[in-house]
Amino acid sequence: MNLNELQAILTIGETVAVEFKRCGSGIENDTYETVCSFLNRFGGDLFLGVLDDGTVTGVPEKAALDMVKNFIKVISNPALFSPTIYLVPEIIKYDEKRTIIHVHIPPSVEVHSYKKVIYDRVDDADVKVTATGTIAQMYIRKQNIFTEKKIYPYARMEDLRLDLLPKIRIMAQNHAGGQHPWTVMDDQELLKSAGLYGRDIVTGEEGYNLAAIMLLGKDDVILNVAPTYVTDALVRKVNVDRYDDREIIKTNLIESYNQLLEFGRKNLPDKFFLEGVVNKSLRNTIVREMVSNTLMHREFTSSYTAKFVIEKDRMYVENANRAAKEGVITVDNLDPNPKNPIIAAFFRNIGYADQLGSGVRKLFKYSKYYSGKDPQFVEDDVFRIIVPLDDSYSFDYGIGNGSSNGIETKSADKVPISADKMPINNLTAQQNTIFQFAKEKGKITSRQAEELLEVKQRRARSILGELVNMGILERKGMYKSTVYVLKDGKKNGNG
Repeated sequence: MNLNELQAILTIGETVAVEFKRCGSGIENDTYETVCSFLNRFGGDLFLGVLDDGTVTGVPEKAALDMVKNFIKVISNPALFSPTIYLVPEIIKYDEKRTIIHVHIPPSVEVHSYKKVIYDRVDDADVKVTATGTIAQMYIRKQNIFTEKKIYPYARMEDLRLDLLPKIRIMAQNHAGGQHPWTVMDDQELLKSAGLYGRDIVTGEEGYNLAAIMLLGKDDVILNVAPTYVTDALVRKVNVDRYDDREIIKTNLIESYNQLLEFGRKNLPDKFFLEGVVNKSLRNTIVREMVSNTLMHREFTSSYTAKFVIEKDRMYVENANRAAKEGVITVDNLDPNPKNPIIAAFFRNIGYADQLGSGVRKLFKYSKYYSGKDPQFVEDDVFRIIVPLDDSYSFDYGIGNGSSNGIETKSADKVPISADKMPINNLTAQQNTIFQFAKEKGKITSRQAEELLEVKQRRARSILGELVNMGILERKGMYKSTVYVLKDGKKNGNG
């Protein structure tokens, strides 16, 4: 790693894939906890001799080589690291007086533990993992196979909803513009053509796979192979502690799709919108993309309950996911990654979905017309799509929240609520303490927040970030000169 690359990383600071360790008198246990969490997540870069805020203090130059040897000894010791890992630390001369150690840690195909404790990476923190379900999800994430391909050799055609196939043939024909191969195939040929029947060349098992059962299985058969499979559809606009309306959907994906679309139609306004000269239903377009995504790309072997929730200021879907990375997905960093390619192809054939990645682009396009704001896509072990709602907004009339400024394009990044509507009196005690300090002094730094709240700097930075995402504070400057000031409109204490 060259010094320019290093300086760029130091400026950005700690992330899900970057960690700084002071290591003044040696390598502490928390360094190995970070190594373990990086291995278990998406990999990362570890820098020894750097403070949390990116300040380079360095490690003793004469001790650097011994520190590297001790580091390798620990990660190679099966009594401490299981399974062990081979890494090559790099000693970097930062300047005449300071030396740091850089370790690049690739993601592992195994689940690792340090001192018999499993760690995972969440944002810029290393967390202990003890829950059985969470550990199982880590193994799912590291699988290099698609679980939808799992063969159930004792499944039979009578376990499937064959009565849906005539409708599916018509849908495929219409979507293809009048001709589709499925229209001339018998039921068995169609299922094989769609990849729902096959043979596992590793085990030799032959039969219907998980994709077939989830797409077309009878309800009792689905319950047999995926006992926790469910989509919980909720409306929480008035009764936010419970719900105003609810449907628990546990049927096959074909009928689940229609039931979820109908749930959205019933509980969301269909605002007038012309695309060219055509009246387009923004509601149906947005709900379709959200529903097809949560059904197609779900990890069905997980026990996590999938949800479709409609609230006053937002709606969202969330489902178990075999994540390929972590973070917020935008149009610019979109890297389409198929989770269930067989199911996705089936959906595309019948017009339930379009090409991989097009749903993200459509939601970014039409969400602005529907609510004036961008949606949010969060890739993690639980995948989320969050679409802001604003019943008063109309693209045609350019009104929303009493404004006539047209489309508002503020991102919902990091906070799935309308920041403009966040009242100051809803802040937590720590958030309010920082707000009052910034209101009185005009600004606040992460160091001042740390001392004010008597917390570690990482926690102080996290709280400051929350206030930035709420639209209360604004971050100015970079690196050591970063300060946080009250955003315009918050100085009088009103949200």
